[in-house]
Amino acid sequence: TVESLRGRTMADPLRERTERLLADYLGCCAREPGTPEPRPSTPEAAVLRSAAARLRQLHRSFFSAYRGYPGNRVELVALMAEAVLSDSPGPTWGRVVSLVTFAGTLLEREPLVTAWWKKRSFQPRLKEQEGDVARDCQRLVALLSSRLAGQHRAWLQAQGGWDGFCHFFRSPFPLAFWRKLLIQAFLACLLATAFGYLWTRLL
Repeated sequence: TVESLRGRTMADPLRERTERLLADYLGCCAREPGTPEPRPSTPEAAVLRSAAARLRQLHRSFFSAYRGYPGNRVELVALMAEAVLSDSPGPTWGRVVSLVTFAGTLLEREPLVTAWWKKRSFQPRLKEQEGDVARDCQRLVALLSSRLAGQHRAWLQAQGGWDGFCHFFRSPFPLAFWRKLLIQAFLACLLATAFGYLWTRLL
């Protein structure tokens, strides 16, 4: 959570800011159903929530299919991160928003109605007692922070860090921009899910 990050020695300001941003968004998604949405903790947190809401609004059916995901959320997001961030042409702000939005959707506790893995009788590896959302939230914050502020740190710095992120999304984008993001996320998700399915079969 954002609160757990307070008081930590800021040995790495970029990493600290990245963790705070991800904790804000993912913590908001992982909150108990019916709990009021907390105020964004930073300017970039407000921008991320707005961009994610826009993406989800345009592609409601895609993201709603992953609410209540019964498999290993952390493994799936790790596969998604590899596909989305490492695939040519590499990271973009749009891909970052798609990835974080996807991770947040997996943490939501709303009831699932039409999941494609249920339709196809696909049963991913279940975690004990359907998983611990709070624990997965912390793990996803750590995972995505290591990717963005670690593996792709040079790219993040070259874009101006999270100030650059706020500047990039300051102006509204045409619908074509958001639709292109869905295509990228969908293809990466198919690749990641197929790989994860085959991996569990081999274990």
